[in-house]
Amino acid sequence: MDYRRKKNLTFFTIGLIFLLSGVEYAVILPTIWRYLQTLEAAPYCLGLALSAFSLTGLLTGPLFGYWSDKTQTTKKIILFANVFEMIGNFMYFMGYSKWLLLSSRLVAGIGTGAGSAIFGLLTRSTAPEDRATAFAAVMACRQAGLLIGPAFNIFLRLCDFKLGPFVVNKYTAPGLFMCLLWTLIQLAVIFMYWDLPPLEKEKAKDRLRGQSKDKEDEQGLVEEDNDEEKPLMGSQEIGGSYGSVVVSNTTMSDPSATSNATLNPISPPLSPEPPETHESSSPSKTSSISREFLREEVAVLLAAQFITLFNQTALETMVTPMTQKYFGYSELENSVMYSLCGVEVIAGFLFVRWLSQRVTERVILAIGLTICNISGVWCLIFLANPLGGFPWKLTEFVIGVFLQVLGLPFVAVAQVSLFSKVTSEKTQGFSQGVRRSVGGLATILGPLWAGGLTDNMYIMMGVMMGLLALVTIMLAFSYDRMLAPAVEEQVDDSDNVG
Repeated sequence: MDYRRKKNLTFFTIGLIFLLSGVEYAVILPTIWRYLQTLEAAPYCLGLALSAFSLTGLLTGPLFGYWSDKTQTTKKIILFANVFEMIGNFMYFMGYSKWLLLSSRLVAGIGTGAGSAIFGLLTRSTAPEDRATAFAAVMACRQAGLLIGPAFNIFLRLCDFKLGPFVVNKYTAPGLFMCLLWTLIQLAVIFMYWDLPPLEKEKAKDRLRGQSKDKEDEQGLVEEDNDEEKPLMGSQEIGGSYGSVVVSNTTMSDPSATSNATLNPISPPLSPEPPETHESSSPSKTSSISREFLREEVAVLLAAQFITLFNQTALETMVTPMTQKYFGYSELENSVMYSLCGVEVIAGFLFVRWLSQRVTERVILAIGLTICNISGVWCLIFLANPLGGFPWKLTEFVIGVFLQVLGLPFVAVAQVSLFSKVTSEKTQGFSQGVRRSVGGLATILGPLWAGGLTDNMYIMMGVMMGLLALVTIMLAFSYDRMLAPAVEEQVDDSDNVG
């Protein structure tokens, strides 16, 4: 099988993995609140359940990324991580108690750590100018899963039977359904996924080999032209040429003389620079990695990652209790709402993919943060304490959700694409693991923050708005540094030091 076909099948499998992660989120989120209520769980358990999934992903992301950087492979990592997804979702299906439910989300979250290795692979196998487009396509796959997931939920809510000792109903069926899907993904990874070599490095090596071969051919032609004018043996070759050893007749009878002769060639000894550079490379690489995450542009991108995901998960946690309180929505209405949001997000990712070919990532990031700030102001004014009748409240809610969802594709694609360019390509797995861990920390704290302040909406949304204003100011001051070419030179310099 040729390289192009392997690459297409590998990228297709990556798309399936992210599609399934979106399906899992969309299938479980609309029903988990009612599921916990059937197990007599307190309201704070909703925040714990949503945060538990992100906690283990936060811890395993850098580990899987470091594993990928060291081995330059991702297939074994994905197969290993998917096992936890299968076990965790089956535990969710069992659902004997609220603690088993919380534990199931902890176990399933381990599987999300493989995403850092996948993003590292995408970075190594795509050109910098095509990276935003590739990341947008992968993220669109996840949003497609968010769109398809509620459709599955419409059929899963009709389940009402027993499977041995287990009860299959509209709350437990999503766990069994996702366990079967992750099992199918395992088969897809086994037969349709390959560990691709770094594409750009292979092309660069091929170009260098071609250039060196051309030079050798030219030198060979010149040498052939001058061969007739050269003597068979030069004067220096008779007495010992550069780097050769002169062996006298005494060395033939005395082995020690031979060893002394080999230790004392006519040419000056070469300086032992390679061993010294290898000994000093490890500390310099460690220091360069630590300095990498302390650079201004990297800090701004990590802050954007944290704050946008913190606000997103906080609002998502607040949505289902709010729709139940003000509109009387059940699982069906919530599923339809998430489907409509999925359509909007997919359209947003497609637009960002088109836009990324015409403007730089920093422009896209600025547009996304502007939309998020408008959304934050709207939610603070109209959703913290909804007023009016049912039609007016519904209008306020729809506009707020629309604005919040609209800004996500811009920020998500811009910050992950820029992050892959401002960090070293050699440690992309670990760097993407750190980035996803920052996002995982946000998805932990966001639901906990919203779950504890459902009765104090002004405090909850006021802090969220303040965080958005902070990252916007940070971007404004660091806007000139958000360019890939200048940062790539710094990365090359750090690599040369290492």
